[in-house]
Amino acid sequence: MATFVYPYQQYGGVWNLTSQSQAQGAGTWATPPQPHLYSWGLNNYGQLGLGNNTYYSSPVQVGSLANWKYIVGGQASFSAIKTDGTLWGWGKNDGGQLGIGTATNYSSPKQVGSLTNWKSINAGYATGIATKTDGTLWTWGVNNYGQLGIGNTTYYSSPKQVGALTNWLNVAAGYFHCLAIKTDGTLWSWGNNQYGQLGLSNTTYYSSPKQVGSLTNWSSVNGGSYCSVAIKTDGSLWGWGQNTNGQLGLGNTTNYSSPKQIGLLTTWKSISIQTTSSLAIKTDGTLWAWGQNNGNLGLGNQTNYSSPKQVGALTNWAIVQTAFSTLFNHTFAIKTDGTLWSWGRNDSYGDLGLGNLTNYSSPKQVGSLTSWVNIASSAVSGLAIAKF
Repeated sequence: MATFVYPYQQYGGVWNLTSQSQAQGAGTWATPPQPHLYSWGLNNYGQLGLGNNTYYSSPVQVGSLANWKYIVGGQASFSAIKTDGTLWGWGKNDGGQLGIGTATNYSSPKQVGSLTNWKSINAGYATGIATKTDGTLWTWGVNNYGQLGIGNTTYYSSPKQVGALTNWLNVAAGYFHCLAIKTDGTLWSWGNNQYGQLGLSNTTYYSSPKQVGSLTNWSSVNGGSYCSVAIKTDGSLWGWGQNTNGQLGLGNTTNYSSPKQIGLLTTWKSISIQTTSSLAIKTDGTLWAWGQNNGNLGLGNQTNYSSPKQVGALTNWAIVQTAFSTLFNHTFAIKTDGTLWSWGRNDSYGDLGLGNLTNYSSPKQVGSLTSWVNIASSAVSGLAIAKF
């Protein structure tokens, strides 16, 4: 039988063969592109996962493995889930935030236990939060405000289960608070609540999950430093907590201790809020930004905005991720064509991945690859997955 090998192309994050012969079932097919890991920027704690503490201003491949699925960044660390369901962490670990049972920093990926049923993960300043395929919720790391949700303020360097429920779906973490959505669409929060970032209409700290209101139509949630944002199933966007830089997008700088709708639109798809700025993508592929602006909003200036402003006129933005920092503000994004873009502060460690130390206030393409599928950011470092 003849052998036919066809190249692959990426369409909206899905890899497909370029030849229509695929549908005919003929020949032997080329191996689909595999997910490889790349990192760049500050590396003082080994957070680039390269086995050293060298800084890099352009993406460098992390090992040779090609089975990375999901990545997240903490303050100076990264965590990842592989396609086999294993959980890994590396970088700063002084509070046990890597979940590997020690307080030792690691400059290369280390596996968290031996389980293969991890499903999703997020990271706070020095806290990890994750779900397993069985719907259970787990946390670890720093717990000074009860942000682990286990009813105390004890630090844990290994994952601890939060309660006994098996219906946790989406998780998020701010600096010192956590949020989660259950399969029934309810929203829950716990930890630091200094600015009302828990959305519970008060500023009381809680060391175990508390339901935010009584609605059952929450779809996704994201935690900032001392604020939170979420999208409902109807596509509406909501924010609460600290708002001193207009990061809630409500047209003012007032703090709110309960969810407030951002505008009236119902076309919001995803959002990233990490410090004092927010960026979001609508269902039409447009990119929007607001809050404090050191060039990280991508608007070509350094003007602060307290309501959403469109970044350019393009309609092909797929993923956006802001930095986990109040000082080194930068943003990463991936377009539907698989290209990677960055902007914001870059003058200290090359954290934009552009091979230089120049600040940019509008999006700049990182290299020439068109196969980027996921992106994460720590305070001054970047991590991304590319398929090839």
